[in-house]
Amino acid sequence: MFEALGRVIYRRRRWVVAISVAFVVFAGVWGTGVFSHMTGGGFEDPGSESSKAAELAIQTLGRDSADVVILYRSDDLTVDDPAFEAAVSASLAAVPQEALEKTTTFYGTGAPQLVSTDRHSTYAVLQLADVDWDAALAEIKDVVSASGLQTQIGGNAVVDTDINDRVSADIARAESISLPILAVLLVIIFGSFAAAGLPLAIGITAILGAFTALRGFAMFTDVSIFAVNVVTITGLGLAIDYGLFMVSRFREEIQRSGGRGDDAVEQALARTMATAGRTVAISGITVAVSLAGLLIFPQVFLRSMGFGGMSAVLVAMLAALTLLPALLAMLGTKVDALSVRPWLRRIFRRAPKAATGAAVTGAAVTGAWYRIAHSVMRRPIVYTVVVAGLLLALASPFLRVQFGGIDVRALPADQESRVVAETIERDFPASTAGPIQSILTLPDDVRSPAGTAALQAYVQAVDAVPGVEGTTVTGAAGDTARVSIAYPGDPVAKEARDLVADVRAVPAPEGAQVLVGGQSAVFADLLASLGRLLPWMALMVVTTTFVLLFLAFGSVVLPVKALVMNVLSLGASFGALVWIFQEGHLSGVLDFTPTGFVEATQPILVLAIVFGLSMDYEVFLMSRIREQYDLTGDNTAAVATGLQRTGGIITSAALLLLVVIGAFSLSGITFIKMIGVAMLIAIVVDATIVRILLVPATMRLLGRANWYAPGPLRRFYARYGIRESDGEALPEPAERELAPSR
Repeated sequence: MFEALGRVIYRRRRWVVAISVAFVVFAGVWGTGVFSHMTGGGFEDPGSESSKAAELAIQTLGRDSADVVILYRSDDLTVDDPAFEAAVSASLAAVPQEALEKTTTFYGTGAPQLVSTDRHSTYAVLQLADVDWDAALAEIKDVVSASGLQTQIGGNAVVDTDINDRVSADIARAESISLPILAVLLVIIFGSFAAAGLPLAIGITAILGAFTALRGFAMFTDVSIFAVNVVTITGLGLAIDYGLFMVSRFREEIQRSGGRGDDAVEQALARTMATAGRTVAISGITVAVSLAGLLIFPQVFLRSMGFGGMSAVLVAMLAALTLLPALLAMLGTKVDALSVRPWLRRIFRRAPKAATGAAVTGAAVTGAWYRIAHSVMRRPIVYTVVVAGLLLALASPFLRVQFGGIDVRALPADQESRVVAETIERDFPASTAGPIQSILTLPDDVRSPAGTAALQAYVQAVDAVPGVEGTTVTGAAGDTARVSIAYPGDPVAKEARDLVADVRAVPAPEGAQVLVGGQSAVFADLLASLGRLLPWMALMVVTTTFVLLFLAFGSVVLPVKALVMNVLSLGASFGALVWIFQEGHLSGVLDFTPTGFVEATQPILVLAIVFGLSMDYEVFLMSRIREQYDLTGDNTAAVATGLQRTGGIITSAALLLLVVIGAFSLSGITFIKMIGVAMLIAIVVDATIVRILLVPATMRLLGRANWYAPGPLRRFYARYGIRESDGEALPEPAERELAPSR
């Protein structure tokens, strides 16, 4: 199938390129419009009790959100001085009143929690109306700055805007850092400017294509702004992987053919598609399946990452199987045009190693990777025990993991909205609006004697719960009331989540309905949702990956081994997350504020992305090993040859991907930084320790068992397997008249 596709693309190469260019132009115009259709946040479970409580409160009591918080301070005046009050009042009066739904100040309420302990500061809480919030925020900032007092602006809307703006700025900065480095490394690794431009073309197509898909999704559902990060990483990263694999195989086949005519180029392209193209298809589907596991979660953040990642992977795969071979067909032997290899020879005074895997085409294969593989396979037990022990040790900090949520500490320490939040928490009395809220729907009007009695009885019962620091009725209308429950500790800590469970256990008044929400409840519900659905995600990803790898390699052992290897790589990455971000090691170097916990959605996101990328390298390596094993039946030689012919490719691909991810790990948003660092560690571990040491050692220990499948499954593979040819499956090695496998 893939060989036939290669021949069709060769004959229609100009049409393929023309259609691809038209798509890129359309995607660049329409697809990039997705940014104005994206949302922030999206970390809550919309079907949870806390979400239902928030919806009911808005419907019956109206919104009660601190959209904008303006912090006023004077070193000379106190809030009791008439001049201070006049300045605050004039400042707020200048704000366009049509942009405001509600304004709360110390001067209007006399609430002591709105005044700092030294009485030199106060803050006003603004609830915005249904207007253009970006324009309203900009105008508020301009007006407030002219108050004559020291002013700073924060609040929920400002924090969301700051995070979104920071994400956009970080993407632009990451691209400005990574793209020039990538361009230089691509030219060095590919050896020519012509070849180096091919993965960039695929990467641009993948990213713009994914943006187009996301805009389509945004027409029917919410899409988080954070999906842009995973689109850029996976789209560009996999485009480089697939470009390396396809171009290196095409060069190998061109060398093998020894010809320069059209027939030789067509044959080389067909053979490239039958081998590397097949591998790219298997890899792309496997990575997409891994990211599809995110769609099982109801959180907009995770689902958006799934939509974006899948779109980028599938577009990169399709571009690598259509546009890339069409460009190779047009270039032919000129794929090495504008070569830099003569310059490299002069610089290093010797011919550089073929990092792209342009391999020896004869039967004899030698090289550094070949020698490393044989060295490992001479001591397989030692390498297996030592490497597995090291990875388990790296994973051990994850046993101490504590999960938490996202708050203002995700922003840089000098971000104004974070400074406002931390100043209020430090210098002002505790607010009566606690992190837990109960929304009561009573059988009678709240103001009726029966309703009042029922409400007071519930408030007293909640107030008696151990850990509750006070309860306040903060809203009432009709038969609905809101009770705010104060808690002095970290609102997302385990103690706060336990308190949510205790409050929910308080019996509702007779005939009433109680929904418990608030910040602590939102996070408790998030953890419950993730814990409930994670096993189903794991089952889906593991099952589909096992089936795909079996169809690719005809073995039931290799998929199990691949899954175990990926778990070890992920374990090392998760252990690093705890050691670095939860416990605060390297916080000074990486410039973030440790919170004592790991944000709960990030390990799941890292699991999906890293699992897919690790499987990508596994498919590359196993494809060449299986190809060689089918030719010789010699397990040891096949492993050494496969590593020799893909070791450079995998290492180069990992290096280029590290450049892409490394730039994103410089993000000012802590949880984006966390994703980048976790992926960096996982890819380094997977592309070096696992692929170079652990895979050869375990395959040497397993021997012929690597290729085992029960009789019925062997017959199924013979008929339906994704193989290079449509012929019968090769018999077991024991049935062949070949040298025994070592």
